[in-house]
Amino acid sequence: MARPVWFVELIKKSFPSRFFAARVTRAPVVGKLIERMLFWGDDLVYLPMDRTIQIHAAIERPMDMVLPSQVVEHFIEQASYHWIMNFCLCRDSNHCKDYPVEYGCLFLGEAVLGINPALGHRVSKAEALEHARLCREAGLVHLVGRNKLDTVWLGVSPGEKLLTICNCCPCCCLWKILPVVSQSIADKVTKMPGVKVVVGELCQGCGTCTQDACFVGAIQLVDGPADLRPDSRAEIGEECRGCGRCVEICPNGAIEITIEQGMYIQGTIERIAPLVELG
Repeated sequence: MARPVWFVELIKKSFPSRFFAARVTRAPVVGKLIERMLFWGDDLVYLPMDRTIQIHAAIERPMDMVLPSQVVEHFIEQASYHWIMNFCLCRDSNHCKDYPVEYGCLFLGEAVLGINPALGHRVSKAEALEHARLCREAGLVHLVGRNKLDTVWLGVSPGEKLLTICNCCPCCCLWKILPVVSQSIADKVTKMPGVKVVVGELCQGCGTCTQDACFVGAIQLVDGPADLRPDSRAEIGEECRGCGRCVEICPNGAIEITIEQGMYIQGTIERIAPLVELG
């Protein structure tokens, strides 16, 4: 049953308590119950920002560029039902000042027919593609996959007929809870297969990348080798989800996204496609 507006407003008011709720998932019994209720069957992938790939990929011609956003475009083309939310729940709840609140999630699949029309509207494929493009231009990062939490707060079903495409900012994203949520839930939100973010020798340890660029706090300054670089330098931990914000913000061009799999676009599509029926 579609959620009424008052229910969504209640969720917005409770948004600040998300970190407390995330910590509760580490409790053995309660955590498993929460996971089954809100995250069962989830698989979500962060896509690197296109412009970080364009800058660093060794590609001869623009027409040859294989960009992460092609994953989003593929699913938009495949889907028969497209829905754009009138707002981003995370940014609206957090009163975001830096990114557009009106650029809401894009949902695909037959389950969108059950969403309360007061929260968003159906769109054409062309409108969905344009929405995704505008989100990227605004500096938002796509998160793609199956997310049971969306079926719960929207009050729609079945879950296998709803694909989520979130457009995330670093300041308000729900998944800033990843460092404190249970490991089994955190493992459901990953970087794009084949993507690796590395810090090169140009790093001067300025710390710019540690200042609210990484939404999961995966970057920190560490002391460099005494014989080579006595000063501090950036180091990226396993928590990295490969969004590419640090690549974009580094003033020295010292951080790069490398692609370790030639079929990283197709691999991502093949991983997500079996989870949701889009026809």
